[in-house]
Parts: sequence; structure tokens; C-alpha cells
Amino acid sequence: MIQCPKCSFGQSDQYTECPRCGIIIDKYHRLQDNIKESNASAAIQGEPAPGMIEIIKELLFYVKPETNPFIFGGRVLFFLIIFIWGLKFIFIPMSSNYVFDSIWHLINLPFHEFGHILFRPFGRLMTSLGGSIAQVLMPVICLALFLIKNRDPFAASFSLWWTGQNFMDLAPYINDARSLTLSLLGGNTGRTSPYGFHDWEFILQETRLLRYDHVLAKLADIFGAFLMILAFVWGGYILFKQYKKLFRDTPNSISLLS
Repeated sequence: MIQCPKCSFGQSDQYTECPRCGIIIDKYHRLQDNIKESNASAAIQGEPAPGMIEIIKELLFYVKPETNPFIFGGRVLFFLIIFIWGLKFIFIPMSSNYVFDSIWHLINLPFHEFGHILFRPFGRLMTSLGGSIAQVLMPVICLALFLIKNRDPFAASFSLWWTGQNFMDLAPYINDARSLTLSLLGGNTGRTSPYGFHDWEFILQETRLLRYDHVLAKLADIFGAFLMILAFVWGGYILFKQYKKLFRDTPNSISLLS
């Protein structure tokens, strides 16, 4: 005697079909075996691939499994420096030219001048605009490299800070397009230089946007401040995650040494 695998009805093993529920017993067993094989195959394949949101979160907020306390301390100090410096860039009025007089202007200047050379094949307008493009593009490239190649979101957050600083660095230059009183490379001003020497006078004059110089300068300054604030939040969150890892790992290290 055997029992039907579906309804548990007792019957002779000579029957291939259950007289109560009517299933074909061999076929039913084969179907159940196929289901088991499918489940086993799915278990071997593992979980489904992560979605785009998970990939972006992992890219932006990745923290290494181990946190070196000395490196962490150095990062905290560095974060405090750029935080205080960034607040000065944000709150000191653009008209004071604090951004133009800071050391960061000297850091940005070589990339600005290289941009003029890089974009020269694309005409005079792009040659003038290329300086501003290049000085903003350089920290953006660093940001991408830190994220994708080095997997270091904290360093990438500083690159975002630097990008914002570059926009704020351009703001006084744009704002000077009509007044032409800002001291430029070599000590000249736009008034004492030939037409085209002052990038943003030439750009806005050629595009018939010269009357909007103050508006565009203010937009560049506000956007730069916005990027800096994002960098503060981003970098601070990465440090917070590293702090939690350090706090969690420290007791384990102490117990191993005792």
C-alpha cells in the first residue's frame, strides 16, 4: 500500500493514478522534483543584483571596514580647517574680493590659464571662456577619480568643496565685467588692457549679456556656497560613519591586547 502524495489516500502500489483526487503519481513526483531543483538553483545564484539607488549610495557613502585612528584624527582636523575657511568664503561679501586675494586663487590660476590654451582651437570666445571652464572642471575630475578609482568619498567631498570655491572665485571676475577695476594677471585692470584681455568683459559683451554681469556673478557666488554646504554635509557624514566604526572596533582591539 502507498499513500497519494497529494491527498494522502491509501491505495495499492499497482495504481499509477489516485482514485480519489485523480493525479498521476509519477508525474506529480517529477513536478515536485523540478520545483526543488529550481529553488536550489535560485539559492545558488544568490540575491538579485543591487539597484541603481543602492549602487549610488555605496559609491557616495562607502567607508572602509577598518578605520585608522590617526588618519581619522587628521581628517577631522582637515575638515575643521576647510569648514571654517568655507564659512569665511560664504559670509564675507563678494565685494571685499576676499576670495580673489586668498591663496586658493593662486591655486586655481594655473588651471585657468591652461584652459585658455586648451580651448584655443575652438575660437576666440571659447578661448576666453575656457579658462573659467578649466578651473571648475579640474576639481570635478578629482571628485570623479576619488569616488571611482580610490573609493574615497571623504576626499571627493573636499573636491566638491573646491568646486564650490572655484565658482566663488569666478564671481568677482564676472562682477567686474563692466567696472573693469579688478587687478588682473600682471597687475593690469580691464580698463588699462586691450579688449579681450578681461575674459568676462569679452564673454558677456560678445554674447550681449554684459548688463547681467552682477546677476550672473551673484548666481555663481550662491551656487558655490551651495556646493560648499553640500560638501560639509557629505564630508561630515563620512566622518560620522568612520567614528562609529572606530568606536565599535576600539573595544575589540583593547580586549585583544589585555
